Amino acid sequence: MIKKHSVNAILAASCVSLLLAACGGEDKSKIYAENDPVIKNMDTTVKPGDDFFKYANGAWLKKNPIPGAYSSWGIGNVVEEELRNRMKKINEDAVKANAPKGSNTQKIGDFYFSGMDTVSIEKLGISPLKDELDKIDKITDIKSLVQAFAHFKTIGVETPIGAYPGQDAKNSNKIVLQLGQSGIGLPNRDYYFNTDAHSVAIRTDYQQKHLPTMFKLGGLPADAANAAAKKTYALETFLADSSRKLEDLRDPYHNYNKMPLAGLSKLAPDVDWKATFEQMDYKNVDTVIVGQPEYYRAFNKALHTYTINDWKNYLRKNLITSFGSNLSKPFDQELFRFYEMVLSGNKEQLPRWKRVLDEENGLMGEVLGQIFVKEYFPEKTKERYVKLVEVMRASFKEHIEKLEWMSPATKEKAYYKLGKVMPKVGYPDKWKDFSTLEIDRGPYVLNVMRANNWHHKFSAAKLGKPVDRTEWGMTPQTYNAYYNPSNNEIVLPAGIFTIPGFKDENIDDAVIYGYAAASTIGHEMTHGFDDEGRQFDAEGNLKAWWQPQDSVKFTQHAQMLVNQFNGYSIYGLHVNGKATQGENIADLGGIVIGLDAFKKTDQYKEGKSINGLTPLQRYFLGYALGWLGQERQESLSSQILTNEHAPGFMRVNGPFTDVPEFYEAFHIKKGDKMWLDPDKRVKIW
Repeated sequence: MIKKHSVNAILAASCVSLLLAACGGEDKSKIYAENDPVIKNMDTTVKPGDDFFKYANGAWLKKNPIPGAYSSWGIGNVVEEELRNRMKKINEDAVKANAPKGSNTQKIGDFYFSGMDTVSIEKLGISPLKDELDKIDKITDIKSLVQAFAHFKTIGVETPIGAYPGQDAKNSNKIVLQLGQSGIGLPNRDYYFNTDAHSVAIRTDYQQKHLPTMFKLGGLPADAANAAAKKTYALETFLADSSRKLEDLRDPYHNYNKMPLAGLSKLAPDVDWKATFEQMDYKNVDTVIVGQPEYYRAFNKALHTYTINDWKNYLRKNLITSFGSNLSKPFDQELFRFYEMVLSGNKEQLPRWKRVLDEENGLMGEVLGQIFVKEYFPEKTKERYVKLVEVMRASFKEHIEKLEWMSPATKEKAYYKLGKVMPKVGYPDKWKDFSTLEIDRGPYVLNVMRANNWHHKFSAAKLGKPVDRTEWGMTPQTYNAYYNPSNNEIVLPAGIFTIPGFKDENIDDAVIYGYAAASTIGHEMTHGFDDEGRQFDAEGNLKAWWQPQDSVKFTQHAQMLVNQFNGYSIYGLHVNGKATQGENIADLGGIVIGLDAFKKTDQYKEGKSINGLTPLQRYFLGYALGWLGQERQESLSSQILTNEHAPGFMRVNGPFTDVPEFYEAFHIKKGDKMWLDPDKRVKIW
């Protein structure tokens, strides 16, 4: 349910915060004379009715080609660079600080030191993984194989057992153990079977180059490496064949199969599930929720279809893949070659210091976040965004009131759910306690492994305890946001509101409402009422609360949006309208809800133009600013196949064609490429 898309999790933000207080009455013409946040990006040689995304952002795209180390480049990357530069200084200071052992400063300093100690890393090679490789060598039968799966899961290695604690979709106050499909090396199951050129090229490289290389790096001679690659690919294909497609994973009822351990044992009888879960730190488990039962039947069959030696090679590959980026150059460079160059189109690797900071942010992001908010995100800024959330909530309620297709009974429950949406803005009120995480200046990979294990134990400890609804799933410095249906909450980190290079008091309401209110706040709020989120009630439980006829009408409206996006394609690949419908519904909802909220501001009512742009035009340009960026062909192709988000430019052009005010603002006429006949325009919320 995440707003922004990235092949890798995007870091994020800077100290710049945005305006939420009304500023529409001020004359911004002088302030914007040289540095208007939207006009400087525009390419006015493009007709807005032909390609609004390029009209809004084309000048910036021409001036900012994608750097070689990136698969995409846009506004989030610019924000990310600002953060990295600040965090670099914080880390370098921590290295020199001689801080007390166990302190946050000691942890980040030692982590950064170990990651930057390339002399030791190159000298050690694969040797830091010796203990883990020895565990694989000792596997002799299915029982010891499953025990190895359990162990490796606790340190962050991919295995066929995709177990994790999570909220019970039908009882959101309870954390239960869940099992999902897992265990494959390509991004998703379709890469093993699709016949498009992109998928064929990737799986050919994976089979013929990447897997043999990984096995050679692991110590196998060429012939044995090639044989291991073939068997491993066959094993993964077997698992992929019983894995569900991206669009099928969006049905919460179909992916909710609660059963006692005896039921799981019927699916996979060759696993001692009680002992396996105990070994994985999952204590006293008597009930599980299995997302894809057919996958676990196939997994059990695979235990016999493939030899113990096949499985041992599979685990060696997964171990080295999980930690190769933290080892010496040969491992790191091969993982970069395949997963970033081949899959995403990157031309060169990020500088090492950036890669180490990215790893640190992923593992200890809240440690860095505590430093970040003290220096860059004051309490008064947080209060402003809290107010804008309430403005959007009020606008959404008005939209529900005006719906013609929804009955009064369902409306009343929708008001209640909307009123219960919990906003988390800026940063957590309570931080995670990393005091038990041990970080030192020893091998970099062991620091990463211990951090993985800390997160695993942190998660495992939730079983049997009340749900902590104060916990955040993102760090405050993240350029992203999300809606969690089980908590009925929207999580809006400080970073997502940043417009690089601008102070909040110098940005007009029109841009703010497009960029922040519509693209982020309204988007995440609408996720509570999209094809998936609407199936959860105000308390976050999977429960039918709609009148049946209203569900039918919603589905009919949503299907129009599915059909609309099914018609979009790039590089010979069609967007999956069903898989992306939740994000598309949220985009359209955010735009129309934010627009009506903006219409209540002084700036809209006064109607004064800034730099020749009306308030309405600036609103749509502000929204498009949120998607400023471009991606390489490989990255876009991978996104279409593996992600529930459509490409960014389609998330501007697509929903805008459904909004009447867009046609009005830019004088779009029949015959323009973005024209949609009124009867084909989608209106949901």
